[in-house]
Amino acid sequence: MSQGACSVDWILFDFGGVLAEEGFVAGLEEIGRMNGLPSEDVVRKGHDLVYRTGYLLGQAEEKDFWAALRREAEIRGEDDELRAVILDRFRLRQPMLDLVGELRAKGVLTGILSDQVDWLDRLNDRFAFFPLFDRVFNSFRLGKGKRDPSLFDDVAAELGVAPAGILFIDDAAGNVERARERGFQALQYEDEAGLERELERFLGEA
Repeated sequence: MSQGACSVDWILFDFGGVLAEEGFVAGLEEIGRMNGLPSEDVVRKGHDLVYRTGYLLGQAEEKDFWAALRREAEIRGEDDELRAVILDRFRLRQPMLDLVGELRAKGVLTGILSDQVDWLDRLNDRFAFFPLFDRVFNSFRLGKGKRDPSLFDDVAAELGVAPAGILFIDDAAGNVERARERGFQALQYEDEAGLERELERFLGEA
């Protein structure tokens, strides 16, 4: 990215689907195939149960999530085996990490804002990406996810800046819309090249 003045104080990135491949969806699809089940059904039930059990918000343990998914989706497999299927599919996107580095080199504060369980910590143990960011906000630690619009109020207050001073980047249109409703500036991620073009225009760089 070229040099120029940044119009925001913070840029926050979603993790799965932006900074990394969406391992949760890809992993659930594979678990469906492993069990001879329609992958879309396992994905749908997985998304529902990670919220409904409270695991996404740190209100339940991993074993509770897998027990519920075994019961409702009729999958088989030990917790460690199933977790590995998912974590192995969270592949970091190096061009995105390079972009974060460029932004930080220009004095932009960056963070992660993601609906993730404690697997995000396991992924950091594997890839050591937390130090590349100034802050990490994870629903499992916050007790609140991006389906709750007040999360964005909490994050702005924690960062000590006005919502308009934060640019949020997510691949999910609903999350982008909720962020905008709470005063954030927001972009929907589609691919690395498209995001960089959007940032060039958004930040008013030459």
